[in-house]
Amino acid sequence: MSKKTVIIGATTNPSRYAYFAAERLTNAGHEIVPIGIKKGEVFGEEILDIRKSPQVEDVETITLYLGARHQPEYYDYILNLNPKRIIFNPGTENPELVKLANTKGIETENACTLVMLGSGVY
Repeated sequence: MSKKTVIIGATTNPSRYAYFAAERLTNAGHEIVPIGIKKGEVFGEEILDIRKSPQVEDVETITLYLGARHQPEYYDYILNLNPKRIIFNPGTENPELVKLANTKGIETENACTLVMLGSGVY
């Protein structure tokens, strides 16, 4: 089953984990919505500018590739996307955002999207 996944911290740089995630999610048949501050396109999808708070409907998962120190200004945006879950990839762990998400009934995981996809638990 396809899970609409918002990639926060998306990039066109093929050496970054966010790029690998976009590739693997696309190859696994999941719809991706790349969001970040970089302009460009990944796997046929335009990177939307997070500073413009683009609206996205029916979000299953947000996978974070934005470091904890850059997250606070986007808390409201992230939470208002109303995802079913947020995956905090290595280096993005943030107990404060986890607590805020959990109070809204959003599941959170400190995990690696790439590992989850590779082991079939995504």
